[in-house]
Order: sequence, then C-alpha cells, then structure tokens
Amino acid sequence: MDVVYRDPAKIVSHIEAWLKRQLRSAGAKGAVVGLSGGVDSSVLAVMLHRICGASMLGLVMPCHSDPQDQEHALVLASAFGFPTETVDLGPVFDLLRSSLPPKEQVLGTPLSLGNMKARLRMTTLYAIGQPREFLVCGTSNRVEWTVGYFTKYGDSGSDLLPLVDLLKGEVLAVARHLGIPECIINKPPSAGLWPGQTDESEMGVSYEALDRYLTLGSADADVRAFVEKARTRSEHKRNFPPRCLF
Repeated sequence: MDVVYRDPAKIVSHIEAWLKRQLRSAGAKGAVVGLSGGVDSSVLAVMLHRICGASMLGLVMPCHSDPQDQEHALVLASAFGFPTETVDLGPVFDLLRSSLPPKEQVLGTPLSLGNMKARLRMTTLYAIGQPREFLVCGTSNRVEWTVGYFTKYGDSGSDLLPLVDLLKGEVLAVARHLGIPECIINKPPSAGLWPGQTDESEMGVSYEALDRYLTLGSADADVRAFVEKARTRSEHKRNFPPRCLF
C-alpha cells in the first residue's frame, strides 16, 4: 500500500489560517524564518509572505556553507518578491571556536561543530526578530521532529512550528503547489552543517521509508529499529528539561 498524502491546497489553507491566528494572538507584527535554500524553509517562507506581505523576513545565514544554498535562497526570494537579509556567521563561528579551550578545539566533531552553527542561527533569528516584534518560525517537519533530527536549542528554538505535522512527501507536494523552483525541490535535503552532509546519508534511512512507517506502520526491520531508537533517544529534545521539585 502506498502512502496517501493530504491535498497540498488544503494543507496550505490550514497552515496559513493557523499562522494568522498565532500571530494575531501573540500580538506579533510579523514573522522571521531562517532561509537555508532547502525545501522546508522555502515552503514556509512563501506561506509567510502570502499572509504577512512585507511584514516577514527570510534570513539567510551562511556559516562556511555551500554557496549554492545561499544562491537558492536568493533565487526563491527573487521569484516571490519577499524581503531578505543576509548575516554571515562564518567569522562569529570561527571566533567562538578559537575561544574554546584547546582540547575542545581539537576534539570538536562535525556534529558538535554543526550544532554550534545551528545555535548561532537561532540566536541570530531572535536578535533580528525580537526588535521587529516578529515571531521566529521553525521549519522542522514531522519526520525530523519524530526522530529528533534537529539541534536542541538550535533549529528547534522557535516560537512556532508550522510544518511539524507534515510528512516529507507532503512538504514536497506543497512546494510544487506553491511553485517553488525545481532546483530547490530536487536538491538532496541537507541541514548544511558540514560539507557534503545530507539528511538521508546521515540518518541512513530514506524520507520515503520514514513517511511510510509513520503513516502505515510498514517498514523493514532496520527502518523500524531506527525510528523507535531515535524517537526514544531524542525524547529530551521535545520536552523542557526535567525539574527537581520539592
């Protein structure tokens, strides 16, 4: 049995109505989203522009990133005519890394250093969004949220998670419905945390297989084992820290 994805037009209508309610109830003047050049942030940026007009911002934050990511982010912004700002976090990252104790500078792994980039991006989003009275919108989808494929206090650090109930296939369907450029839709999903990194190669499981398991419960033993182990291991990411109460 194939995965049956929801109607992209209905998805867009539902999310945009939800975003309007959230912004209104918070008394926010608009929203800001980190624009990575990937499909998730592209979909969210376009929906925010549809409901907020100029009162939204796509924030491009290269940090020793693949130049193509920034290029795709700006292609999207040009195609849809929404405002962007670019903040190069490379120098800040280099300064922070060089300020760490020598042992940590040497032992820093691609994952730990990549997480540092994600947390710098979160800090930047709030630094720019807060004085404008914009809410920070995160781009995690259902698969990423379920298996914990996000940085704690990094890309999970946001005010709203509009895409968190969407399977990856639904994000792609919405992207096509909205007219997102094909160069963005067809590129391998990547968090851009280190050169050559892709989501599926890092997880070792395809988004298609993960969509199938989350909707139908059907999967090979290795996919099932990955999801259940990742769900348990990452539970702390989806909750506030445990509190010691008397």
